[in-house]
Amino acid sequence: MGTTRTEGSLYISINNKIATIEFGHPASNSFTAELLQRLTKTLKELSSNNTVSVIVLKSEGERAFCAGASFNELTAVSDLSEGKVFFSGFANVINAMRSCSKVIIGRIQGKAVGGGVGIAAACDYVFASEGASIKLSELSIGIAPLVIAPAVAHRIGKAALGELSLAPTEWKTAYWAQQKGLFAKVFRDINEMDKELDFYTNQLAQYNTEALEAWKKVLWEGTDHWDTLLLDRAAITGQLVLSDATKQALRKFKK
Repeated sequence: MGTTRTEGSLYISINNKIATIEFGHPASNSFTAELLQRLTKTLKELSSNNTVSVIVLKSEGERAFCAGASFNELTAVSDLSEGKVFFSGFANVINAMRSCSKVIIGRIQGKAVGGGVGIAAACDYVFASEGASIKLSELSIGIAPLVIAPAVAHRIGKAALGELSLAPTEWKTAYWAQQKGLFAKVFRDINEMDKELDFYTNQLAQYNTEALEAWKKVLWEGTDHWDTLLLDRAAITGQLVLSDATKQALRKFKK
């Protein structure tokens, strides 16, 4: 059963050098600004925790992994400052994920939309179920996936990013995502996925922590400029969400 807290929930547990972060929100595990801030803070704290070698990032329940940004907060943005702050939430999380010293393993049990796809792309290795279809719906609501695009392109390439983003109402299957490189492994059901995830993370956590940290830096080489790039993209998106075209699209979507 998922959380009923309107600002969302975030729980952390550490066992056998594996830190598990579980986030949740009653609206299909979407992210409020507060929840994004809490996740960013948690990732930074775990990055310097010497008792942790591996991080598992998961969401509550057995249905959607993440519906992206909170629709209620998105439609409430009223000026440029609010827009930049809101979209900076995903920028900060993605930057915290790529710069985290620990390898992050994503557990994607269900559908991921928009920012949820960006979160999956910022993981270092991803386990998914067959139900983990993905969609970048931003263009259909008048904005663009500007903030998450660098992370998604880093994982699947510009061509696949174009195919995904320019069909904003079309779901891509988990196997499409695996073929393009977003998901490392896809399983028939959640139980099978969790069994293999448990085995994999316990094995990974036994490896030399310094070696894991050094290798993660190699995997994310050339992304240091994202500290500025993603925040600049957040400002552009904050401007787009205030346009008349976007407001009209959002009203239709809300109906």
